Order: sequence, then structure tokens, then C-alpha cells
Amino acid sequence: MSDNGEIITREKVEKYLSLTARARAKATPIANNVEDAARLSSMMRMCDDYQADARHFLEQGDLVRAFGAINYAHAWIDAAVRIGLMDGHGDDQLFTLP
Repeated sequence: MSDNGEIITREKVEKYLSLTARARAKATPIANNVEDAARLSSMMRMCDDYQADARHFLEQGDLVRAFGAINYAHAWIDAAVRIGLMDGHGDDQLFTLP
């Protein structure tokens, strides 16, 4: 249950849940056409599903799976910003900016 030598704790998972929630709230759609809007919708659905999975695993006490799931959730938002379907508003703490 370690992450670079650190223990995965409930507090750590909750920290990443909060970080991902902040990123989800901050990023805004900038899809320019129907196809991109559909792609973005699918990506955000994946984000939301992984967030829900992380909460479920946390409630079950499965910290490793909760930590993995919340990192996947954040990656979906980050990817949407990186490829230009969402605006990260210059926040290089929450996103890997293009």
C-alpha cells in the first residue's frame, strides 16, 4: 500500500478526491463542434464514473483501488484540457497545460 514509499491513507485519497473535484469544477468546455462535444461528454462521463468508483472503494476500505480510481478520474480531465476540449484557465497545478 505504498506510493513512492508513502502509505496510502484515507486522508490521501480524500485529498485527491478534493483535488479532482476542484479540477472538474474549474475546467470549462471549449469543444468547437458536435463531434468534439460528444468526445468531451464521454471523457467527463469516464471522469465521473471513476470518481464514483473511488468513493465506493474508499467506503469499502480498499484504499489502493480508491487511490488508483481517483487518479484515473483526474487523468480524464487532464487529458481533456491537454488536447484542447476544455480550458484549464492557466492552472498548472491542476492540469498539464498544452
